[in-house]
Amino acid sequence: MAESFADLRAREYARLDERGHVYLDYTGSGLYARSQVERLTALLHDEVFGNPHSLSPTSETSTQQVTETRRRVLRFFGADPAEYAVIFTSNATTAAKLVGEAYPFGPGGALVLTADNHNSVNGIGEYARAHGARTVYLPLDQEQRASALPQLLPQAAAGAASLFAYPAQSNFTGVKHPLEWVALGHERGYDVLLDAAAYVPTNPLDLAALEPDFVIVSFYKMFGYPTGVGALIARHGALQRLQRPWFAGGTVRFASAQNQLHLLKDNAEAWEDGTPNFLAIAAVPFGLDLLEGVGMARVRDHVRELTDALLQQLAALRHDNGAPMVRIYGPGTTAMRGGTVSFNLLDPEGSLIDSDTVQEAAAGADISLRSGCFCNPGAAEYAFHYPAAASRHCLEGIAPEDFSLQRFSDCMGGVPVGALRASLGPPTNAADIERLGLLLAGFRNRRAAGGGGSDGCERTRRTP
Repeated sequence: MAESFADLRAREYARLDERGHVYLDYTGSGLYARSQVERLTALLHDEVFGNPHSLSPTSETSTQQVTETRRRVLRFFGADPAEYAVIFTSNATTAAKLVGEAYPFGPGGALVLTADNHNSVNGIGEYARAHGARTVYLPLDQEQRASALPQLLPQAAAGAASLFAYPAQSNFTGVKHPLEWVALGHERGYDVLLDAAAYVPTNPLDLAALEPDFVIVSFYKMFGYPTGVGALIARHGALQRLQRPWFAGGTVRFASAQNQLHLLKDNAEAWEDGTPNFLAIAAVPFGLDLLEGVGMARVRDHVRELTDALLQQLAALRHDNGAPMVRIYGPGTTAMRGGTVSFNLLDPEGSLIDSDTVQEAAAGADISLRSGCFCNPGAAEYAFHYPAAASRHCLEGIAPEDFSLQRFSDCMGGVPVGALRASLGPPTNAADIERLGLLLAGFRNRRAAGGGGSDGCERTRRTP
């Protein structure tokens, strides 16, 4: 019989209840389990690891550990080693940058993105524009879904490299964008980059069934530790189409300063600049073991059930005059959505209550939320209904040295510039949802104090 999630929490995450803490920022980072720490401690206690770029015994131990972890990652995602390579990076952002800087953009080519994308992926547009390729954003609907994408995704130009990039799950609204779009992108002539960073912590992903060209993940988002390790999982054929703009230690078979020549390695190491974070990489299998032991389908169902409870609780919050207390961004049900819920509190007249005020109250109650626009400007612009012309006027009209999000909000007529985000994970339970509900209910009948909302796309700590 499978272990209950209550037993899992008591065994692996007892510190939450011991400290009276409600953690609702799993899209920001997962939580490491006790067993991960114990197993890594034992490994480091018993083994001797050296820099893997050598043939010494300790180097060989590290090399074997890294090699086995690559296999382990591929197995977890159902990827055939004959088809895919695992390139270790510092995070999903670095994985996206590896693709962007090496992708053969050029005139006639295009980068096509959903408006809902993390800045790690939006930034690829700088490489596309620098090489003469078009950057095209496809719009979102009222539920923050790119429902018109099948009709709007253009055919890629023949003979020109084009990349289609989108998130499997939005880090802003929790919307799950159809995985079938991978095949659609291929049908229309694109290489496809799937941002799975917000999706894989609570959902199974089978790469053999989907066959995206590039997938980016961060392991700390999946299971908390190690931080500083992510991966680009790429098809071998897609990697061969990329053009590395530089080389570094560990990426080359040889390099000659005299002759200004170098020869890149022909495996994943050709993309890993410098010494890999081999001790942190050694911790990755312990997190994968934890998730596999629970079962990713069970995690998905557990999170969906609690997300449904959270959405119902938020929708039920009302002021004494009957006005809703909460504005939810994105779908109001769990249909094609994950356990990430962004929202703002409203006063009895419908004015926005400063999201930082709510987050500060949450912190005082030992509840971890996130406030901001979560490095996803496109989703924020659609959620907050920014008129494009007015937004451009304000962005260009405020001098760089005077720019602040409060100035931008004032220029736009007091629009919100941030939201609150609650996100759920395997340790979350019904009591966590209830604690959040009680906190938010404390704002019943409170009047908005004015102001535009959050300090920024990521919460900025205020100095005393």
